[in-house]
Amino acid sequence: MAQIPARSTTILSVRRDGQVALGGDGQVTLGQVVAKADAVKIRKLAGGKVLTGFAGSAADAFALLERFEKRLSEYPDNTRRAVIELAKEWRTDRVLRRLEAMLAVADKEVSLIVSGAGDVIEPTDGIIGIGSGGPYAASAAKALLGHSNLNARQIVESALRIAGEICIYTNTHIKVETL
Repeated sequence: MAQIPARSTTILSVRRDGQVALGGDGQVTLGQVVAKADAVKIRKLAGGKVLTGFAGSAADAFALLERFEKRLSEYPDNTRRAVIELAKEWRTDRVLRRLEAMLAVADKEVSLIVSGAGDVIEPTDGIIGIGSGGPYAASAAKALLGHSNLNARQIVESALRIAGEICIYTNTHIKVETL
């Protein structure tokens, strides 16, 4: 039996006026079927000082989150270094290299995207959009950031709702965390 690809994630992070918000929708899709509508794809780590969201295979993402938590404990005051060390391990470890997921990571100072290709990207504008609906949510967030007075949390909530109305792999069951 062929494996059905899991799709569905939209993760968005926005920075504004000293606040960072990271949110995700709740939809999990298997093939053409919505398998779950209220999944939680974001986490607070490091005693609530680091926000993270994942896109891709849930099992792979949880394996990465576990490794990332270990890196955060090694570098508790340096999220960037913890992410870089995770990316190096992800890229060079035979087992980890096969994991299909992406992480969005944010703390009070930095927002980063990390992938299994060894990419660690810090977006210039502080907006991260990953997953199937990521580009839709990021586009909406850019417009809201430039043309509204909404705070970071409100932008993430509004942009995720917009993505949920456009992307078939995204819903409007939204969870948002802020720092």
